[in-house]
Amino acid sequence: MTTQEIATRLFELTSTHQHELAYNELFSEDALNIEPPHAQGMQSVKGLAAIRAKSEGFNAGIEEVHSAYNHEPKVFGPYIFMEMGMDVTMKGMGRMDMREMCKYEVKDGKIISEEFYY
Repeated sequence: MTTQEIATRLFELTSTHQHELAYNELFSEDALNIEPPHAQGMQSVKGLAAIRAKSEGFNAGIEEVHSAYNHEPKVFGPYIFMEMGMDVTMKGMGRMDMREMCKYEVKDGKIISEEFYY
């Protein structure tokens, strides 16, 4: 798949909350998941199994989703940029408006890294 094809599929899957399917179809087994240095409680991880576990842990902390969105991705060379956000109530933390820019790097037809900016 080209970077544009991956971007289109990633948008389709994340727009319909099919993140697990996105991992299965689009990510390399040794992909990196990179959080910003100031992230509270979120750690960078390596490998698809670790990314899945991190996602499951985050989702388990959500008490209620009030809304969620992502904007159409933009492709620049081997990179995909996509804005995402959600208004959620987190267990024990209250309601939060989360917005982030996500950067994905593609190599050999798979996403090899995802990096979050917030």
